[in-house]
Amino acid sequence: MATTSREIRLKSRPDGMPQAENFELATATLRDPGPGEVLVRNLWMSVDPYMRGRMYDRPSYVPPFALGEALQGGAVGRVEASNDPKFQPGDLVDSMNGWREAFVAPGAALNKLPQTSAPPQAFLGVLGMPGMTAYSSFHRIGEPKAGETVFVSGAAGAVGSAVCQIAKIRGCTVVASAGSDQKLEWLKSVGVDAVVNYKKGDLLKQVREAAPKGIDIYFDNVGGEHLEVALEVARPFARFIECGMISIYNATEPTPGPRNMAYIVGKRIKMQGFIVSDFMDMREQFFADMGKWVGEGKIKWEETVENGIENAPKAFLNLFTGANTGKMLVKLG
Repeated sequence: MATTSREIRLKSRPDGMPQAENFELATATLRDPGPGEVLVRNLWMSVDPYMRGRMYDRPSYVPPFALGEALQGGAVGRVEASNDPKFQPGDLVDSMNGWREAFVAPGAALNKLPQTSAPPQAFLGVLGMPGMTAYSSFHRIGEPKAGETVFVSGAAGAVGSAVCQIAKIRGCTVVASAGSDQKLEWLKSVGVDAVVNYKKGDLLKQVREAAPKGIDIYFDNVGGEHLEVALEVARPFARFIECGMISIYNATEPTPGPRNMAYIVGKRIKMQGFIVSDFMDMREQFFADMGKWVGEGKIKWEETVENGIENAPKAFLNLFTGANTGKMLVKLG
């Protein structure tokens, strides 16, 4: 009997903020798995801000999404049929075959999830790519030392909230910026020392009050005004971890850069962008540390969940309006 799968395809390339009409829901008929292949039905899928960059038709570190084809992204699913001896029906796996209900793929494209008390969707959050992004870049670029002050923008998201908690584990003081009082209350509940609502009042004034001695590490998820403020309050030899700049992802024309870039020279600031795959040599250490911290209750997380593949575009669009606290997920099945 043929297996069908609903999937979300890119119908047109967004100009500025993506809209619902840029996506379409379609049904595909899957072939039976061949030698070395596996049939997987997805249980959870992830939407992430970086996916916006793949909607442009331009060179980047990964190819753009193709029009008329299913999008791609992180997913966790259950094996339904396998012609690969490494996988058995019922195994939970993660893949980059999200935005669809089911798929057939080579076993080499899948990772079997380890036995753990954490729920499967955690492997799309703190135990997955967002957690690895936070852990690897914070240690490799940030080089944190106990007693230092860390400023995190976009701090209530999946990556930012992980950075905040890792920084506390490493003995740092953490200042976190987010866009609602509810998000800030949650950040305080996981140990953040000072919080800033960037939608209320003067951002520079608030950060100066929260970090009167300045900051040693800036973890940037936002860019724009946040980056300018971080340059202003940075201490000598501060490290800037450039993870994302969601404030400009949907810009239709070039946006002004920070007016105070000269601080990089006088303050001897190290500023480095990265892609999580740059640090794959840290993967085993990430799983060892993060798995331990999750098991000990030292790392907590929030999830914002939409239900059904048909609501995946809605979940994605909500990333750009700040509608999520923690990891934005779509529950399938």
